[in-house]
Amino acid sequence: MRKIIHIDMDAFFASVELRDRPDLKHLPVVVSSHHPRAVIAAASYPARVFGLRSAMSMSQARKLCPHVVVIEPRFDQYQQVSAQIHRIFQQYTHLIEPLSLDEAYLDVTDNLLNIPSATEVAERIRTDIFSATGLTASAGVAPNKFLAKVASDWNKPNGICVIKPAQIQHFIQHLPLKKIPGVGKVTQQKLQRLNLSTLGDLQKIEEAVLVHHFGKYGKQLFLYAQGVDERPVQPERQRQQISKETTFDADFTLMQCQPYWSNLIERVWNSLEHKQIQARGVSVKLKLKNFQVLQHSKSFKTALSSEQEMTRIVQLLLQEMQIAAHDQFRLIGVGVYQLSEKQEESQLSLW
Repeated sequence: MRKIIHIDMDAFFASVELRDRPDLKHLPVVVSSHHPRAVIAAASYPARVFGLRSAMSMSQARKLCPHVVVIEPRFDQYQQVSAQIHRIFQQYTHLIEPLSLDEAYLDVTDNLLNIPSATEVAERIRTDIFSATGLTASAGVAPNKFLAKVASDWNKPNGICVIKPAQIQHFIQHLPLKKIPGVGKVTQQKLQRLNLSTLGDLQKIEEAVLVHHFGKYGKQLFLYAQGVDERPVQPERQRQQISKETTFDADFTLMQCQPYWSNLIERVWNSLEHKQIQARGVSVKLKLKNFQVLQHSKSFKTALSSEQEMTRIVQLLLQEMQIAAHDQFRLIGVGVYQLSEKQEESQLSLW
């Protein structure tokens, strides 16, 4: 039986800013750029009282809370604090799977300090983080990643939730399905149509029925309903894709977007070069003025060999999408996927 901890920093970006600006502590603060179409990167807990949350547009945020305080993000600072936190993790275990700057799984089954209690390890980590950074972290402790992640959100902010093996069935029986990582609005609506609202409801459904309705994810839902998650903590968690986007001040047609693709391609290519990795897939993304997202991608047998080649593939993808000349877009993006360590390969063929 594994002992897994999920650590999730509380309103991380906003908390870093409020640590450095304590005069704003009780005000509704969000971290966001001042771009006309900016979205919230993080919201303080006083801001959440007004319904403000990450990924919300600033225009909507100002309607809900006209006196919101906006702070420009300082990503270099967040990365420095994140590195501090990860150094603390490394004092307890080598099995660390980072999910983002402010979130990670830790396997402490056999920890470096030989502490038998995973709960004690989690509490020590939370104390160490506060001592080193002045920031609070919430923790979930459980026998697997799924339950640990759900638990870390249970007593936020600055809380801990422990699910022992004997408590699993009782805990999941009434757990709302929306609490399951990966269950978005569309899946939630499907589940509601099937009159399923808790993991206890899912336990009554055969695996084949869930697979019929949800494909591969149906199998995962079936296992979650039993409280089962066999995924190990992966210290060398490989990045799945690299992408760059740009949001326009006004809505542009595809023709008007043309000058902006080269900058995005250059930024993605520079990231590949800097990280010494290569990609075999390219994707493009366009967000219409009504927020509908159009995407198209292609993968190849061999890796991209140059920035120019990537440019040709992006143009090919756009041609294949057959976008109407009058369509207008608020955002465009370019990404690469199927990443691996860089090695010499023959030039890929587009055809």
